[in-house]
Amino acid sequence: MAGPWAKVTRLFRPHSHEAADKVDAAMESSAEGMRALWICLGVLAVTTVIQAIVVGFSGSVALLGDTLHNAADALTALPLGIAFVMGRRLPTRRYTYGYGRAEDLAGIAVVATITASSAAAAYTGIERLLHPHQVTHLWAVAVAALVGFTGNELVARYRIGVGRKIGSAALVADGLHARTDGFTCLAVLAGAGGVAIGWKWADPVVGLLITVAILSVLRQAAREVYRRLMDAVDPALIDAAETTLRATPGVLGVGQVRMRWIGHQLRAECEVIVDATSTIVAAHQVAVDAEHALIHDIPRLTAALVHPDPEPRDGIDHHAPLASHR
Repeated sequence: MAGPWAKVTRLFRPHSHEAADKVDAAMESSAEGMRALWICLGVLAVTTVIQAIVVGFSGSVALLGDTLHNAADALTALPLGIAFVMGRRLPTRRYTYGYGRAEDLAGIAVVATITASSAAAAYTGIERLLHPHQVTHLWAVAVAALVGFTGNELVARYRIGVGRKIGSAALVADGLHARTDGFTCLAVLAGAGGVAIGWKWADPVVGLLITVAILSVLRQAAREVYRRLMDAVDPALIDAAETTLRATPGVLGVGQVRMRWIGHQLRAECEVIVDATSTIVAAHQVAVDAEHALIHDIPRLTAALVHPDPEPRDGIDHHAPLASHR
């Protein structure tokens, strides 16, 4: 969120759609994403070190697996960091839309990591059910599990919040991954409680139950990344764009409206109906006005291509909007 000084200066600075302003907005989003990655990396590093120390004197195999899991989660910051850095590069004649799609590739890497984590959790649960291990210092294991859960949940909330703010599906998916690690920590805690009352099978059984919860989060993360790869957008954005276009002076109707995400920025392609007797200059001005209105009203929209079509003389709209699939 912008600070007080930024809000004050914005009052005295006219709204602009210059390319430099759009690049600055992209840089700001990437910088915020990088800041989130560094903060989360620091939090996870602290929790990993604390858990590793407890593993050293407790001999908890479950906590060891959770510690390695947290370390792996911290390392997912690497593909996301690379994606954010690549996203800052300017478009070229080969990559004319820039490098924002690198975030979608990073999202695939995050989903793959969650998949591997769920498989590892399932394998560990079954292995420990068949071959129970003696665990000591259960109180320390419980404290370490709570520390791990708290750290991962804080990281998950922060990543998801920033990811949704800047429109990064990859960062949201990584936040969901951190949440799966929190579930794993709770499994360790529940297992330690079961062992404390003599239920040696408690830890692996709870671990298998938590694996089911991890698969649920995996489904959510995979769906979000899949939709981004398939150029899906929130239908409410299309509704808002159509409303803005219809409110633009000179626009008599709205045809097709398309949007897609390029990294954490939106681009739009729209058709508007104008007076058939308008001159080319007048029709162009209506399109320019519509473009500026869209960029002003639609969050994260940095570019819009508006094509004006003359009003059909037969009174039939040949440019019906796309069907809505909510």
